[in-house]
Amino acid sequence: MQKKGLLAQLIQNLCCLPGIGNKSAQRMAFHLLQRDRAGALRLAGSLTEAIEKIGYCQHCRILTEQLVCETCSDNGRDATLLCVVETSADVWIIDQATVFKGRYFVLHGRLSPLDGIGPEELGMTQLEQLLVEGKVKELILATNSTVEGEATAFFISQLAKKHQVSASRIAHGVPMGGELEFIDSSTLMHAFNGRREI
Repeated sequence: MQKKGLLAQLIQNLCCLPGIGNKSAQRMAFHLLQRDRAGALRLAGSLTEAIEKIGYCQHCRILTEQLVCETCSDNGRDATLLCVVETSADVWIIDQATVFKGRYFVLHGRLSPLDGIGPEELGMTQLEQLLVEGKVKELILATNSTVEGEATAFFISQLAKKHQVSASRIAHGVPMGGELEFIDSSTLMHAFNGRREI
């Protein structure tokens, strides 16, 4: 028998978060209600404000409060380099871990015909328009190393070729500190295929 009421509804709504199952949602709900009601109110307020005020940048499609995000507005960034990623979270990760000073384009997913996600759903028309304008000289494809991510990177590389824009793919392979005996065969294959001269 399924429980009804506000508590059950809260637990069910917390399950919408990635990686949060029913047990984790229960722990969160009970913690917020029993131990941190002030924190729960701050969280609710932050979520409401974020939903009302955060949208997508008109140029790169990253999550932002402005019509044009800080990255696209930054004249110190190299507009000839465009890094294509799957999510806004990828932009944060790349900016924190690298010294990349180009611009971004966020797909909000990857090609997946079985799920009804084609080029139009990923903003390929907008991306192609950026290539037509002629400012972009190199596309850096930083989609995930999944079957869909690889297919998406290949599709975009063909789009780049059509407009005489150079396309490169981020390297995939053995992580720093990784030991070969613990690396899966697919990762090792990528590492060998992506080898470079030293």
